[in-house]
Amino acid sequence: MSDYKSIIDQLIQLRKSQGLTQKDLAVAANLAQPAIARMESKSAVPQLDTFVKVAGALGYTIELVQQS
Repeated sequence: MSDYKSIIDQLIQLRKSQGLTQKDLAVAANLAQPAIARMESKSAVPQLDTFVKVAGALGYTIELVQQS
């Protein structure tokens, strides 16, 4: 179940490319900064709503795609 780690890597890359700090992203996503830090550390699987909020704050969406 390491697929979530690649999503986190993409979100980290997007955050950095937009010049945002973890605190900036937390404010934009209406989350606490420690929630962003926990997500980025990959120490636990974030809840889906956390992914959705973070992606939305970065101007992206999370899509579910059926595997073939």
